[in-house]
Amino acid sequence: QDAIDRKEKRSETFKTAVHGLELGTPALKTEELGRRAPQWVRDNLVTMCMRCKEPFNAIIRRRHHCRACGYVVCARCSDYKAELQYDGNRLNRVCQECYVFLTGCVVLEDREGKHKGILEKEAAEVSGRSLLCSSLQLLDKNGKGGTRGWFVIPRDDPLVLYIYAAPQDVRAHTSIPLLGYQVRDLPQGDSRHLFQLVQSRQVYTFVADTEELKRRWMRAMARSAAGITHPEEGEDADS
Repeated sequence: QDAIDRKEKRSETFKTAVHGLELGTPALKTEELGRRAPQWVRDNLVTMCMRCKEPFNAIIRRRHHCRACGYVVCARCSDYKAELQYDGNRLNRVCQECYVFLTGCVVLEDREGKHKGILEKEAAEVSGRSLLCSSLQLLDKNGKGGTRGWFVIPRDDPLVLYIYAAPQDVRAHTSIPLLGYQVRDLPQGDSRHLFQLVQSRQVYTFVADTEELKRRWMRAMARSAAGITHPEEGEDADS
């Protein structure tokens, strides 16, 4: 009975796991898993395993693709094989979630019971229902270098800025509570569109790709900093 309950739960939640992988990547419907070849998530859109959330590296944690759902996963999370109808029912490498769904077998090492922490919101998931999301660069303290990433203000958490390394990562590497900050415009320097978040001695300096994108981020951050949680009239999720 426990095995049946687990399979039914996964069957219901799997639709969320494979829906709308952002940036227009077509996702397979649950009933199509194994029956139709998926479109693979591009390697350069993720920096960590889309299942266990461990960062990839070139030596001990390499990228693999699940042949059922197309997710980018590490070797441990793709150490399963299942028959896929679209490939003549031959055994293919699949991720743990697809293995359970396709075979009905229960894997003893189950991470499903873990609760999502504040940084464990998937980028693709929150980007699809965000107030604003796009690539930005966050400069370091001396203003000469910095980190480029995927920045999101979710609709369901509009007072927090989430920062991902890539747009389909399954965990944010940091977040910034926006309430109480001031948004400061900076003159354009070296063709860079600069603005800042300032609160007491804490200063974050951002670089947007265009002046229009900079203005949109300044407006969105200013609303969040003022505690305004509802979207502006006619506003849709941006990417």
